[in-house]
Amino acid sequence: MRFSDIPGLSDIKQRLIHTAKQGKIAHAQLFMGREGAINLPLALAYTTFLHCTNRGETDACGQCPACSKSLKYIHPDTHFVFPVSNVKGDKDDDRFRADMMKSWRSFLVEQPFGGPGDWTTSYGGEDKTAIISKDESREIVKALSLKPFESPFKIMIIWQPEAMHPSAANGILKILEEPPQNTFFLLVSNSAERLLPTILSRTQQLTVPLLEDTEVDAHLSKLEANAGKRAKAVANAEGNLRLALSLLESDAEDHHERLADWLRACYKQDAVKLYTLAEEFHEMDRLQQHALLTYALRIMRETLLAYAGATTLLRSRENEQEFVQKFCKMMRLDSLEQAYQFINEAGMMLERNGSAKMIFFDTSLRLGRAMN
Repeated sequence: MRFSDIPGLSDIKQRLIHTAKQGKIAHAQLFMGREGAINLPLALAYTTFLHCTNRGETDACGQCPACSKSLKYIHPDTHFVFPVSNVKGDKDDDRFRADMMKSWRSFLVEQPFGGPGDWTTSYGGEDKTAIISKDESREIVKALSLKPFESPFKIMIIWQPEAMHPSAANGILKILEEPPQNTFFLLVSNSAERLLPTILSRTQQLTVPLLEDTEVDAHLSKLEANAGKRAKAVANAEGNLRLALSLLESDAEDHHERLADWLRACYKQDAVKLYTLAEEFHEMDRLQQHALLTYALRIMRETLLAYAGATTLLRSRENEQEFVQKFCKMMRLDSLEQAYQFINEAGMMLERNGSAKMIFFDTSLRLGRAMN
């Protein structure tokens, strides 16, 4: 991954390039971002730039031996730690770790903007909770105790550090605070609030925002997709490039009627209807589930704008605006805040491989109470 492969975020890219050129690289950096932020690709591009032996003004060259290895994620001085679940029950730790690393590299190549759910699905672990085990702290210390092989730097990328077992998190505190010379930690998190305060205090934090619609659209336009489908994907993705790409590749449906039906049932607190909808939701694939919840969050935002009288900022289509205006009249401000929180939590629980039926039904009941 190179900086040129990542849309937008020009200010952050320039800041990272400046630190590398000035030699003022923080020994531990935390790339924070909401679910859907492209903080992992940014960390990977930064790593490629650091290892590159023929850097340009704004990017790695992409052609030197170091870049060739970095772009395949096989550079010997780049180490990865990521959450996994031992779906095969392999008791040989070394063999299991080697198999997972092979799967990880394939995942990065095939789904460069993929998220935690995409990763667990790629190796068949979507039904189990993925964690970073307590043994990983020893592996981190072991890997970083050696001198660099080719590059001036050794880089340890820890993806989803919030999934670390408490023993693993505590086990890296010392080396995180005082790593060997020219050794850098890049922690990439979508839930930084779940990290230990002792880890947060040892890192320089960098917030990676979601993309602007124009940046998402510019990236999708390279794929030569249908303009109407592209516009709908951009609108529904809300800056989440991973979701926009998935919507563009799939036969994504219009979720408006489904959402309207769901919210009406919540308002009526019709438990039988809600249970039926929960079963339907459970049968949807993961992409459709996330797309529906993302669309629901978008409608909540539109309702809040309508509630505040900021109609000029509305981005909804004509049929959506009619629903938003009606929905606005039956919701209080505190109810809207609660509804947004409940739907957002549902998305987070789906990412952690919770039961879709239970998540959706529980969220429906909570929304019903908030509306009434």
